[in-house]
Amino acid sequence: MLQKAPTKKAIYDSVVERPALLYHLVQLYGKEDGPKVCQRLLDLMASFRTRVPTNVTKEVSEKDTVLIAYGDMVTQGESKPLEILTKFLENTVAGTISTVHVLPFYPWTSDDGFSVSDYRQVDPNLGCWQDIKRMSLSFRMMFDAVINHISSESEWFKSFLKNEEPFTDWFHVVDPQTDLSDVFRPRALPLLTPFDTSDGTRHVWTTFSSDQIDLNYSNPEVMLAIIDVLLDYVCHGADFIRLDAIGFMWKKVGTECIHLPQTHSAIKLIRAVLELMAPHVSLITETNVPHEQNISYFGNGHNEAQMVYNFSLPPLTLHAFHNEDATVLSRWANGLKLPSEDVTFFNFIASHDGIGVTPAKGLVEDGAIANMAQRVEALGGHVSYKNNPDGSQSAYELNINYLSALGQPGIKESNRLKADRFLASQAIMLAMQGVPGIYFHSLFGSENWADGVKQTGKNRTINREKLRYADVSADLNDIDSLRSRVFYPYRHMIAVRSAEPAFDPHGSQKIFNLHPSLFCVLRGDGADGVFCIQNVSNQPLCIELKGEDIFGASAVWFRNILNNALFEEDIEIKPYGILWLKLH
Repeated sequence: MLQKAPTKKAIYDSVVERPALLYHLVQLYGKEDGPKVCQRLLDLMASFRTRVPTNVTKEVSEKDTVLIAYGDMVTQGESKPLEILTKFLENTVAGTISTVHVLPFYPWTSDDGFSVSDYRQVDPNLGCWQDIKRMSLSFRMMFDAVINHISSESEWFKSFLKNEEPFTDWFHVVDPQTDLSDVFRPRALPLLTPFDTSDGTRHVWTTFSSDQIDLNYSNPEVMLAIIDVLLDYVCHGADFIRLDAIGFMWKKVGTECIHLPQTHSAIKLIRAVLELMAPHVSLITETNVPHEQNISYFGNGHNEAQMVYNFSLPPLTLHAFHNEDATVLSRWANGLKLPSEDVTFFNFIASHDGIGVTPAKGLVEDGAIANMAQRVEALGGHVSYKNNPDGSQSAYELNINYLSALGQPGIKESNRLKADRFLASQAIMLAMQGVPGIYFHSLFGSENWADGVKQTGKNRTINREKLRYADVSADLNDIDSLRSRVFYPYRHMIAVRSAEPAFDPHGSQKIFNLHPSLFCVLRGDGADGVFCIQNVSNQPLCIELKGEDIFGASAVWFRNILNNALFEEDIEIKPYGILWLKLH
């Protein structure tokens, strides 16, 4: 499996200044193989040294906001989608949005890009690497690393099926009689999939679908191949690398096969490689699990992900608006703590997937989750289920556009009301400690795409509509359209946020409980802070605010930095109102 080992002296000379690499590799592959793999890894890294970009921005600040989009989210005739997406974003958000996360833009066979058939190429239906480079001239770039699994149509897996070296042990082959009842299942699908191979039928581990074949990281050849891919992404301009579904990376029969110590060691290894090769690149882990497990991917605050998706925020925010009560959301937010100043949260409200409800478990009652699911279905959405170890099923994801999810079932609402309510939900995300990640359909005011679900038969399609350039442009030019009522105030909030140092993603935050229907957070310290108030109800509210109690300094007036309106101590907040207050 491994190439011929170098001499002990060669190994020592290469790793003496890089103990972290050797340490993590020994943790993964043992004292005998670890040093051999380390030497090969160092050789691999050396081959990239002249290609890796230098003098690239590393730090994130209040000026950083990420837009999440598919490569073909906006189309125009026969033009390549990546070219059109760049053009559209340059015309609408350049100077406001700092970073674009293009969802998997590699060749793929299923799951809208998350079953990658070739990690090293751009899907020719979207464009080419030159198009990615063109986009990077205007925006920082986030790349997906879909490295838990690979497409069944990939050359790697095809070679495995033919029993060709070195791919014979790149995937998990398991006897179907093996007791796998302890394995955590994220979906209601079989864990093992039978494939015809040159050695007969073999059952292969497929966590997410029969077309998404889990890679076997217990084979160091796989680890080296994937690190090679990640360094290639760095060379193509990745500033952030999102580790998709990374919690499932390592498998060990007899365990849940999620969040294993080896998974954390693997992330630490990748972090150590990037620290040496491309310290400007940040890792972001995507683990749709309960909060305490999710934040474990910070490690000690210095050795794993620089950012983790804040998965509890979307369902708790939805719960707040459904109940017109932010108590649970405020209590959870009050307990958020970062392990160091080197890390922060990747805050998001909506994404290309649905609203995961697993991260809300333990924070709200099970009945509350059931109520959210029922309301989502009444609003035209869908609910996806997973299998539990006891044979039962439970909801794991609400499939609905977030703007639509906030609605009132059976009630026809005005565009103004929809926009005001939705913007209040987004203001919560923008106000909180961390870097905001905004899904394209949120920024541009989309609603449910029911026809898409009918076309594909897949629940998640409801929030993955592809838009024609001319259509979305026309909507933005119509001041009464929902898109216009959402986009321009949203863009303004982002711009205001980016001008205030109080919103530094590593900066302090303090939660206040002034009224159950208000989510209140102070960002920054003292007189330079910004006190953010968001009304999650459809009722006007009045509060008395004293500068000493919030800012530690007296004031006669407060200024709402979103519109420069002035307030005295008695403050009225309109339904779904947003106030970002500074001392005046």
